[in-house]
Amino acid sequence: QVRLVESGGGSVQAGGSLRLSCAASGYTYRNNCMGWFRRTPENGRDWVASISTASELAYYAEPVKGRFTISRDNDKGTVNLQMNSLKPEDTAMYYCAARFGAPCNVRSSRTDFPHWGQGTQVAVSS
Repeated sequence: QVRLVESGGGSVQAGGSLRLSCAASGYTYRNNCMGWFRRTPENGRDWVASISTASELAYYAEPVKGRFTISRDNDKGTVNLQMNSLKPEDTAMYYCAARFGAPCNVRSSRTDFPHWGQGTQVAVSS
């Protein structure tokens, strides 16, 4: 059974940094797409970033380009999201998502991913 568990959320002041991690288990494919999404009451669940685990090609939504970095550790089965220069508008519940057996598209949507974690809260104060 596939399981995704997020960690690393918390509260930080604007301009600060946080690092989210997603531990994935219960799968055997190596050519996968792992992504991060975030949800706010106003905007629903928006794509943030994704990475193809075989090629390490990474893709980012415009609001986070240059500030967030997604990376993966295939041996540990983890995907990380380093978030720098955080802004109050980054406040959201962040979710890890996975699709196994295929690389990422340049842009992702939530319908691309059948597997989801429970989420971790990020709060950025001004």
